[in-house]
Amino acid sequence: MQEINVCVQGKTYQYEKGTTFLHLAQAWQDQYEDAIILAVFNNKLIELGQVIPGDGDIAFLTTKDKNGRRAYRRSVVFLMQRALQQLYPDGTEILHVEHSLGAGYYCRMEGRKVIDSAWLENLKKEMLALVEKNLTIEKKTMKTEDARKLFAKCGMQDKERLMHYRSSSNCNVYELDGCLDYFYGYMAPNTGMLSYFALYPYEEGFILQFPDKVTTEVAPFAPANKLFHVMQASEQWGADMGIPTVGALNDAVCAGKTREIILSQEAYMERRIGALAERIVADPDKKFVMIAGPSSSGKTTFSHRLSAQLRALGVTPHPIPLDDYYLDRDQIPLDEFGQKDFECIEGLDVGQFNEDMVRLLKGERVLLPTFNFKTGKREYKDHYMQLGKRDILVIEGIHGLNEKMSGSLPKESKFKIYISALTQLNIDEHNPLSTTDGRLIRRIVRDARTRGTSAKETIAMWDSVRRGEEKNIFPFQEQADEMFNSALIYEMAVLKIYAMPQLLAIDQDCPEYAEAKRLIKLLDYFLGMPADDICNNSLVREFIGGSCFNV
Repeated sequence: MQEINVCVQGKTYQYEKGTTFLHLAQAWQDQYEDAIILAVFNNKLIELGQVIPGDGDIAFLTTKDKNGRRAYRRSVVFLMQRALQQLYPDGTEILHVEHSLGAGYYCRMEGRKVIDSAWLENLKKEMLALVEKNLTIEKKTMKTEDARKLFAKCGMQDKERLMHYRSSSNCNVYELDGCLDYFYGYMAPNTGMLSYFALYPYEEGFILQFPDKVTTEVAPFAPANKLFHVMQASEQWGADMGIPTVGALNDAVCAGKTREIILSQEAYMERRIGALAERIVADPDKKFVMIAGPSSSGKTTFSHRLSAQLRALGVTPHPIPLDDYYLDRDQIPLDEFGQKDFECIEGLDVGQFNEDMVRLLKGERVLLPTFNFKTGKREYKDHYMQLGKRDILVIEGIHGLNEKMSGSLPKESKFKIYISALTQLNIDEHNPLSTTDGRLIRRIVRDARTRGTSAKETIAMWDSVRRGEEKNIFPFQEQADEMFNSALIYEMAVLKIYAMPQLLAIDQDCPEYAEAKRLIKLLDYFLGMPADDICNNSLVREFIGGSCFNV
C-alpha cells in the first residue's frame, strides 16, 4: 500500500494514497467548532472532494472563515437552483441572484409574478429535502465550447455570453443530482452541510438569508431599504444601457463602444451629483454636509465634484476632513489586538469638533486644527473660518454618519451622505459581483501608486479594514439622507490593467496568495479597457492617477 505524508496542525501523519481531503476533514472535525468546508494544501485553496495529490501541509477552513463562508453561500445557491429545477422542470422560471444585502442575497425569478411566503416555504421544503439526502456536489471539467452550448440550452444566456470570452479551452462546472452549473469559486463537498438558510419575500423578489457571525444560526433579516433601492436603480441603469453583466460589458468593448460607455457613465454620475447639490441648496438650514463611506469609495473625488456643483448653485463649500480632529497619536486607544485603533470614534476629539462646529453655526470666527500625520500631532496655525450666509461645510470622514460625532449640532443643519461603490454588474445569473472585491481592487491600484504599498500588503491589511467598516460605518448607513453609488460600470475593465501585474507578483508561498489568485480569476472575466478616454475629474482617476483633484 502506497502512503503519503501530510502535516496537519504541526504533526505529520501517513494516509493511504487516494485519500480525499473530505476523509481527513471528517477525522479532524471534532477539533473545530464550526463545520469544515474547504482545505488549504501547500498554501492553495482546494475543495474537500479532491484527492490529496501527495505529500504536503494541510489546513482546514470552516464556514466561519471568509473563504469558507463564500463557499457555503455559493453552494446554497446551487442547492436552490437544483430545488427550482425539480419544482419547475420545464425551465420556464429562471433564477437571478442579483446582489448581496446584509447577510443575504437578493434574488428574483424571471417568469414568476407572485413570490409570497407560501411559495418560498415550498421552495425551502424542497431545498431541505436535498440537504437530508446529503448529495455530492461534484466538480467536472468540460470543453468551454460544450459548456457554452449547455448553458444556452438551459436558458442561461449570461453564462453563455461569459464563456464566449474565456481564453481557456476547458472550464470547471459543478453537478448536483443531475443539475449542472458554473460558479465563481470553490464549493462545499455535499448538500448535507447546507441546512442553515432562510427565505423571505422582499420587494419584487426574495432574500436568501445566510448565517453571519454564528454559523449554526441564520442571521436576522433587517431590511436595508435605502441601500437596496440605490443598488436597484444602478442595476436598472446598467440594464437600460444594455450592460447588466460582465459578458455584456465585454461585448460592448469588442464592439468598440468604450468611449460611449465612459461618456454615458460619467454624464449619469454628474447628473446625480448635480441633483444632490440642488437638494442640499434647496434647504437654507443645511450648513453641514456629512460624507461617510467605506474604504476606496471615492469619497475625496466625490466631495470635490459635489463642491463644484454647490459652487455652480451660488454657495461656497469649505472642506473639513474629520481626520484633522484625530487625537495625538500617543493618545489613540488600542484595539483587542493591542494595536492603535485609528478607526474608532474614540480616536477623534469629538468634544472639540462639536464645540468648533457649534461656534461656526453661531457665526463666530474659529481657529480650526490640522493634523500633521508626520509628527502624529494636531496643530493650530492659521486656519481660521467663519461661516457666511451662503457658506456650507463639506465634512468627510468615516464617522460622519454617527450621531455621536455631531450630536451637538441641530439635526436640521446636517445633510448626511453615505457613499460606497455598489457594483451594478453581475458575473452571470447566479454569481453576483462582490462590491467588497471592487473596493479592494480599487485600493490595491491606488495604494501601489500613491503609497508604494504592494498588493500583498494591501490584501494583508484588508481584513482589519473590513472589521473597522463593519463596526464604524455600516451600522449607520441607513441613517443617511442620501446614498450615493460611486461604482462605474466600466471600472473593473480599466482597473484590471493596473491590478493584474501587482497580483501576479505575489508568490505562492505568501499567505495572501490564495486571495490574489481569487482576484486574478475575477479580473480574468473582464476584457481590459484603456483609460485614454476617461476625463480627469472621473472618480476612477482617484485610483489609477491623472485626476485634476488633489487626491
